[in-house]
Amino acid sequence: MILKKHKTTDDVLFIDASREFEKDKNQNKLTAANIKKIVTTYQNRQDVDKYAHVASPAEIKENDYNLNIPRYVDTFEPEPEIDLDQVKADLKQLDEEISQNKQAFNELASQLVTTQVTDQSKPEAHNER
Repeated sequence: MILKKHKTTDDVLFIDASREFEKDKNQNKLTAANIKKIVTTYQNRQDVDKYAHVASPAEIKENDYNLNIPRYVDTFEPEPEIDLDQVKADLKQLDEEISQNKQAFNELASQLVTTQVTDQSKPEAHNER
């Protein structure tokens, strides 16, 4: 929050810089690019979609003087729509692949069992000297 005594306008700039950081080991840190974006937004004093909003005193009054940033800066991102037909097609394809893999596994397993039974039925050759 920045307050200026000798301000030329009576509006209030809200900046939601809550996503302007890089994760670090113990605490998050601001990069030079993060700081530059914040400072540029402050200097320009303009609305930036999902980042900053210039609110008039009337707008602040309408919000019962609540200065909570989300009241002024909407950062909501809608979930992408899911194509249910594509999901159904993908599931059908996966089911087919699973079925094919099960069949291949069963064939290999039966070959392995047949090979083991055949090997065990052969008499062992003893070397006599």
